[in-house]
Amino acid sequence: MQHINKDQLVNMESRYRALVVNSLSGFKSANVIGTCNSNNINNLAIFSSVVHLGASPALVGFVTRPDSVERHTLENIKQTKQYTINQVNESFWQQAHQTSARYQADECEFTETGLTAEYIDGVTAPFVKESRLKYAVTLKEIVPIDLNGTLFVIGEITDIICDKEAIKSDGYIDIESLNTVMVSGLDSYHSSNRLSRLSYAKPNSKPQALSLDGHTQ
Repeated sequence: MQHINKDQLVNMESRYRALVVNSLSGFKSANVIGTCNSNNINNLAIFSSVVHLGASPALVGFVTRPDSVERHTLENIKQTKQYTINQVNESFWQQAHQTSARYQADECEFTETGLTAEYIDGVTAPFVKESRLKYAVTLKEIVPIDLNGTLFVIGEITDIICDKEAIKSDGYIDIESLNTVMVSGLDSYHSSNRLSRLSYAKPNSKPQALSLDGHTQ
């Protein structure tokens, strides 16, 4: 086993350190966030930091880097208070990765990557048509993280769009059936292989394998 101490970590070349530290958290969800600015120019950017915060109300959060330079996603969310989160699947993971390129504010990532914008009533932000699980979010709070100057953006889910067959009878969404991909580090993409669903953990009992609909097998 290799031991990397704090001094070695601090003194690493910055790109090398970024890859090491970003790999530590393991597999992360891959999502592209769709926004639109006040001039009706769409923006799309990939994020691997989207996390569940609660089901009632339905809250999600994601981390964005400091706004010391142009952050089009953040600026658009501040302007319109709406955005969409679109899970990346195997049909467009390379285009999703390309959205991390530094396009100008007047350049549309949908156009640049060949992805398709789609809309629903009441939501101004664009969805990604190619995504098989996506949801609209309304901004609730932006929390500064003083330790490193990043921002934690918190929003409430208002609309969910998902392939019907992926939503099981107990509410579980089988994201593996949607060919959802994951990210490790900064640039490595992966498909998943389910081991099993497991029963609710209780003291003095072993978990049991469940079917995809949540029934004990």
